[in-house]
Amino acid sequence: MPMGAGAIGRALRDATMTMLAVLATLACAMAIAPEPGPAVLAVVLCLSFSRSHLDRDLRGRIEAAVALPVVGVVASGVGLLLLRVPWIGAVTFVVGMFVSIWLRRFGPMARRAGSLIALPFVVILTTPYIPTHHASPSLAVLLPIIVAWLALAWVSTFHAMARRLGVLPPLRRMMATAAAPAQGISLRPVASTRMAIQMAVALAASFLVGYLFFAERWAWIVLTAFIVNSGNRGRLDVLYKSVLRVLGAAGGTLLALTLTLHLGGHDTTTIALILAAVFLGMWLRPLGYAWWALFVTIALALLQGFEGSSAARLLGLRLEEIVIGAIIGVASAWFVYPVRSTGVLRRRIADALALLADAFDPATPARTSDELAMALDQVAQVAPAFRASRLATRRLRSVHPADWVDALFACRESAMVLFERGEAPADVRRAIGVSRKAMRETETLLPALQNLRLALTEAGVATELSDTGARRGG
Repeated sequence: MPMGAGAIGRALRDATMTMLAVLATLACAMAIAPEPGPAVLAVVLCLSFSRSHLDRDLRGRIEAAVALPVVGVVASGVGLLLLRVPWIGAVTFVVGMFVSIWLRRFGPMARRAGSLIALPFVVILTTPYIPTHHASPSLAVLLPIIVAWLALAWVSTFHAMARRLGVLPPLRRMMATAAAPAQGISLRPVASTRMAIQMAVALAASFLVGYLFFAERWAWIVLTAFIVNSGNRGRLDVLYKSVLRVLGAAGGTLLALTLTLHLGGHDTTTIALILAAVFLGMWLRPLGYAWWALFVTIALALLQGFEGSSAARLLGLRLEEIVIGAIIGVASAWFVYPVRSTGVLRRRIADALALLADAFDPATPARTSDELAMALDQVAQVAPAFRASRLATRRLRSVHPADWVDALFACRESAMVLFERGEAPADVRRAIGVSRKAMRETETLLPALQNLRLALTEAGVATELSDTGARRGG
């Protein structure tokens, strides 16, 4: 579902608030210790907090504030291990990321804990360990903790202020996600465990290849494998992100090289370009993952720099490492306990239809339209990969899973109208029931969703006519 002008405007406002938090945190960090390490850490943590919404409520802010000292110490410790004892650091990194994903199976609280556990490892990939030179030993130990608290405080402050002023919409209440019921006895782990295993295998292979063949440049391989497996929504999703990652990174590295060759080593200009790239990446990310890959690669390439006459060669090496990381990530998702993307899509469509059925059931307590919007957003997250697949396989199949998505979204506007009223005619409820039954036999799913759209449209038109007549009569 393409973004409209309103969605682009919201993304711009969100990116602006996050960038203000980045600048405030960066200023504080540089005032405390004018070193590159804390400055880069400040930027990465602000971006992480903004996307993860750990500041969603008071409880989340307290949990994050209490856990941040541990996060800071772990980030510094693992970063130091990767620098001094690489193989032990790699094992620690892989185990930490496995645990952070595996915990998702235990519910919302464990999911929040997993987000906090993953945070230092994400920081390490984008912020290699940079020792401090001018700070005292005690301040050097405390700096990651102080910077983390500052980032949380500024992100929370600017986002809360923006929501209070109406610049950003209120945060939606998180939907409770029930665990999938067990279906008999199976030797296959649950989805979250499979994704944790996939991530562990991809990272282990990336470290192995990076350490053995790419010496000091292993980080680009590991970072790419991590990115394409993050938020794994099935193997098609991983393949789609891999292609976009490679294309975006290629363009980003080329632009960064061009900028570096023309601007030389002007530090102030480079810093401004890095911040501009980060802002554009945040703003345009909702338009497509490739934009995020493009601008983040520009920022990372400018941060790490190119060295004089070897710049063109280094460009080729970085692209090679990105491609290798993407191949490792795809191979892990495709062959290690693979999660079928079609299964993920069917589950999310089924959840949206179940919510519609409950909402229009007279015996069900009233629900809010936010719940329906969030359920449809879950479907929208997996839609781009299927739409890209449909373009590539248009001649091979008459009905594609992307057609289910289009048919479901065609129901959105009419469903929202009826949803607000909290009632629906019997033929709408019947059409919802038929669509839910069709989830078991997908050959009939598209016609069922198309019939549901017709029923919702007719009910919506009847509702508008009824409201118009009531206003005229009044």
